[in-house]
Amino acid sequence: MAELSSTREAYGKTLLALGKENPDIVVLDADLSKSTMTHLFAREFPQRFFDCGIAEQNMIGIAAGLAASGKIAFASTFAVFATARCYDQLRVCVAQPHLNVKVVATHGGITVGEDGASHHAIEDLALACALPGFTVIVPADGVETGEVIRAVADTPGPFYVRLGRPKVPEVLSRPYRFVIGRAVTLRQGFDATIIAIGTMVSRALEAAGSLAQEGIDCRVLNMSTVKPLDTDAIVQAARETGAIVTAEEHLEHGGLGSRVAQVAGQNQAVPLSFVAIKDVFAKSGTPEQLLERHGLTAAAIEKAVVSAVGRKKQ
Repeated sequence: MAELSSTREAYGKTLLALGKENPDIVVLDADLSKSTMTHLFAREFPQRFFDCGIAEQNMIGIAAGLAASGKIAFASTFAVFATARCYDQLRVCVAQPHLNVKVVATHGGITVGEDGASHHAIEDLALACALPGFTVIVPADGVETGEVIRAVADTPGPFYVRLGRPKVPEVLSRPYRFVIGRAVTLRQGFDATIIAIGTMVSRALEAAGSLAQEGIDCRVLNMSTVKPLDTDAIVQAARETGAIVTAEEHLEHGGLGSRVAQVAGQNQAVPLSFVAIKDVFAKSGTPEQLLERHGLTAAAIEKAVVSAVGRKKQ
């Protein structure tokens, strides 16, 4: 059984390490530092930490000002607040001047659980991807998160990094090197390809294992960089496997599936299936209850693969 790790804990620990290495790194939070794990940085570097209170829009504006002054500004809060509440500030203060602001948002998706629809970020990737110049990343586990944060700190420009609340299975092993814009092949296969992000990567691997027992050989890609996509990996998968299934803890429209479909449609049209949240807000429940209710399971991925493979033969 895979070891579990927390993406937000990996973020906090990596941010602390980076703070010791680079005095230009500053961190902002919106009264949620114990949840986002930025309190680790705050405790060590109080002069470089800014708690903006429950004023997320103001936090983004301050982060933009610090970035314009030459700092590497990390701004953190829950994903639903970072995007939906702060969209105008992200657009005008960060994206348009293309400033070096790193928005690292925790509690993404519906695995926030019992907090309910008001706290479920299910449209955040669509919003972030719509911002010109933003790089958008969804790490698969704690191992990848640490490398993502290092890459983000070293790369100029605005970023949106989506992390989760619960611990997730580790699908990547150390040493691991993350490259912005490059997908990672976790399993080879030639009957179909599952392209997954975040919490759905481990479920994609589980589905591929079950499908192998049924004689369906699935490739699994961890597409952690949602923008810019690894178009070469998508086109290669389409040509070599002839069917693609995407899996994401996000609305079906505007997220990973929409972006992959655009690439496939322009380059190598193949049958596609999408495992994602349909056009509905989730209710309160445990993470597993909500994932089951909205079809974000290994079984749902298996069903989608069978459907896509079946359409190859028509």
